[in-house]
Amino acid sequence: MPAIADPQTIREFLEDAIVNGEYSPGDKLDPVELSQEFGCSRTPIREALQALEHSGLVEIRPKRGTFVTLLSLGDLVERFEVMAELEGMAAKLATRAITTELLEQIEQALIQCEKFEALGDPDGYYHANASFHGHIYEASANTFLVSTLIQLRRSLQPYRRIQLRAPNRMRRSLKEHRKIYDAIRSGEENDAAEHAEQHVLVQVEEFGNLRRAWMDVTRQTAQEVR
Repeated sequence: MPAIADPQTIREFLEDAIVNGEYSPGDKLDPVELSQEFGCSRTPIREALQALEHSGLVEIRPKRGTFVTLLSLGDLVERFEVMAELEGMAAKLATRAITTELLEQIEQALIQCEKFEALGDPDGYYHANASFHGHIYEASANTFLVSTLIQLRRSLQPYRRIQLRAPNRMRRSLKEHRKIYDAIRSGEENDAAEHAEQHVLVQVEEFGNLRRAWMDVTRQTAQEVR
């Protein structure tokens, strides 16, 4: 692996490794070993681990170290179900309060999603996807809802990101985005809410198949990188 000093990139590598089971619940992550693996100082490693703690994937215990806290399937299902309801609420409120400027921003994020889907770039799509949903949150004009959604998204972030590597998931996700956007643009708040909820719930319905696909794809990717 070439040397990596960017905390964001290191965090994403570690996210993949944790979700794929390369690290088991309770495993200790040694900053010294990680700095050697990534060929960098301990500072970006520390920043990456702190970001992982915010997303709920690791637990930093004072004077003891950093340990993996991988969520169980049951925990994930419960969080996705709650997120589906909140995403639906955000889409509904956004439809009521949408401005021309914010609608254009949502559309531009959708165009970026189309671009990365065409390129077959799941990581690029993930970031465009985050922008798409972020603009909808902003348009909802509900600060408490937005802060709650952002916190929940952090805990599910690696799962939402890595699922885009499953076969045809980006294509399906893009279709779901278009339905959400079209409903918001048309002022159909109930349709916008329903499409936003289903966009999240489909990840629960297909979770078993997606997880198997993630493990196959990311194991192959890890072998190619290393």
